[in-house]
Amino acid sequence: MSHPHPQLAPPPPLPEGGLRVTPLGGLGEIGRNMTVFEYGGRLLIVDCGVLFPEEEQPGIDLILPDFTSIRNRLDDIEGIVLTHGHEDHIGAVPYLLREKPDIPLIGSKLTLALIEAKLQEHRIRPYTLEVAEGHRERIGPFDCEFIAVNHSIPDALAVAIRTPAGMAVHTGDFKMDQLPLDGRLTDLHAFARLSEEGIDLLLSDSTNAEVPGFVPPERDISNVLRTVFGNARKRIIVASFASHVHRIQQILDTAHEYGRRVAFVGRSMVRNMGIARDLGYLKVPPGLVVDVKTLDDLPDHEVVLVCTGSQGEPMAALSRMANRDHQIRIVPGDTVILASSLIPGNENAVYRVINGLTRWGANVVHKGNAKVHVSGHASAGELLYFYNICRPKNLMPVHGEWRHLRANAELGALTGVPHDRIVIAEDGVVVDLVEGKAKISGKVQAGYVYVDGLSVGDVGEPALKDRKILGDEGIISVFVVVDSSTGKITGGPHIQARGSGIEDSAFSAVTPKIAEVLERSAQDGVVEPHQMQQLIRRTLGKWVSDTYRRRPMILPVVVEV
Repeated sequence: MSHPHPQLAPPPPLPEGGLRVTPLGGLGEIGRNMTVFEYGGRLLIVDCGVLFPEEEQPGIDLILPDFTSIRNRLDDIEGIVLTHGHEDHIGAVPYLLREKPDIPLIGSKLTLALIEAKLQEHRIRPYTLEVAEGHRERIGPFDCEFIAVNHSIPDALAVAIRTPAGMAVHTGDFKMDQLPLDGRLTDLHAFARLSEEGIDLLLSDSTNAEVPGFVPPERDISNVLRTVFGNARKRIIVASFASHVHRIQQILDTAHEYGRRVAFVGRSMVRNMGIARDLGYLKVPPGLVVDVKTLDDLPDHEVVLVCTGSQGEPMAALSRMANRDHQIRIVPGDTVILASSLIPGNENAVYRVINGLTRWGANVVHKGNAKVHVSGHASAGELLYFYNICRPKNLMPVHGEWRHLRANAELGALTGVPHDRIVIAEDGVVVDLVEGKAKISGKVQAGYVYVDGLSVGDVGEPALKDRKILGDEGIISVFVVVDSSTGKITGGPHIQARGSGIEDSAFSAVTPKIAEVLERSAQDGVVEPHQMQQLIRRTLGKWVSDTYRRRPMILPVVVEV
C-alpha cells in the first residue's frame, strides 16, 4: 500500500496517455467531497461538497475545498458530476460557479433540482445535464456511464469514467440495502458487467469500512417509529438532515397512520421537501402536511414537527429549541427523535442538545437508545462482497477519516487486490494511473477554505487561533498616552479586561510595572509605538501568567500626542 508523505513535491506533468486523480476533499475527513480527474489536458470534477465546522473553528459557517490547484484551469473543466444531493457532495458548487458560472452540472433529476434551488439563492442559473442510471454520456474526453446505487437519499449514482488510460469507477456514497424503501437497488449487475470489461481504478466509499457485517434495511426503522409514536402523548419533534427524503417519508407514513399532522420547520427543510414532493420522490397524503403557523390550533397529540439540527448545529432549529431561543418551546412530555447518525466530531454538540432538550422535560429518542437510524454507507461485509464483484486492478479508498481509509484498504487486500496497487491518499495527494498502475506522483494545495458570513477564504488559521484564545481566555486592553517627542507617559496606563475572569481593580498591581518599563524605554530612546506596544504586551502577559496562570489576548494601544 502506498502512502502520502508530508514532503511530497508538486506533481510533474501528466505522462501522455495517463489519467490523473486529485482529491481536493473527502480523504481524511467526513465531508467536503471533491475529486478532479484529468486526461489529455481536460478536467472532470466528481462532487463538490462542504464540511461542517467543529468546536475548534468558532464563527465558521462552512468549510470548502481549496480550488487553488484548478483556479487557473477553469476553462479546462468539462463538467461537474454530482453523485447525489447531500450537502457534503453539492454544498460547495455555488462557490466554484461564482468563479465560472457556465461549468456544466451533470446529475440525476433530484440532485439537480436540489442544487438548482441552492444556486437560485446565489443568483446563478447553471447549465445542467440530467442523467439517470444506465445513461452513457461523452463529456469531453471522458466517456461516463452512470450506475444506480442505494443511499440515504433517492437518485444516487456511481459513475464509471472511461478514458484511453483505463476505466475509473467512483462509487459516490452507497450501500447495498436489499429491501430499499423506493425499490431502487444498487445495480450489482452493472458493476459485474464493468468488472468483465476491466475496472482499472476503483474509488470506493470508506465511511463504514470499520463496521462489521451488513447495514440493516431502512424499513426496519418503521416498527421502531410506530412504537415511539404509539407511546408519545404530546408533540413529536423529529430532527433530520434536510435532504434525507427516505427518513422523512417514514415519518410522514407513521404520522398519517397515527392521525397526526406534520409541519416542516426551517428554510432548507421546507425547500427540499417541497422539491422532493413536486418531483414525486416524497409521497404526501392529502391534508397531512400543514403550515407551522396552524399548529396552535391543533391539540399536542396530533402534531409532528420535522426540523433540522440532528448534528447539534448551533443555528439549526433543534439547537435553538434546546437553548430556549426558538418560537417552538419544548414542554414536559414532548418527544424528540434524532433520526440520523452522529458525524464524527459532532458528538459533544449533539449531546449538549440532548441534555438541553431533556432539561425542559422532553423524551429524547436517538440512535443510542433506539433504532431510529440506519447508515447510508456500506459496512465491511458489503464492501467485501462489492470488491469480489468488481475485482478492481487498483483500489483507492475515498470518503472517510484515516481509520476508515485504512480499514477499507485492508478489505480490498483481503479480496485479492495486490498491496502495491492499493493507494491510501489524502486531500491534495495526486494519483496517476499510467500503464495500468496507480501510484502517487505529488501533492497540490488542498487546505481548508473557511466561509464566515459573506467572506470566503478571508479567515485563516491565525484568526481561528485568536478566536479560540478570546473564547477560552478573554481579552485585556491597555491604553497609554505618550509624548511623541520624548516617549514619556502623559496618560494611563488604563487597563480593562473582558472574559478573563480578572477584576479591573486587580491591575493596580501591574500598572506601575508597565509605567516603569515604558519610562526606561523612553530613556533608552525607544519611542516607536509598535515597540512600546510589544513591551506592554510582554510585561502584562508575564504578570497575568505568573499571577493567574492564564494567557488572555492582550491588546495594547499607544497614542502619541
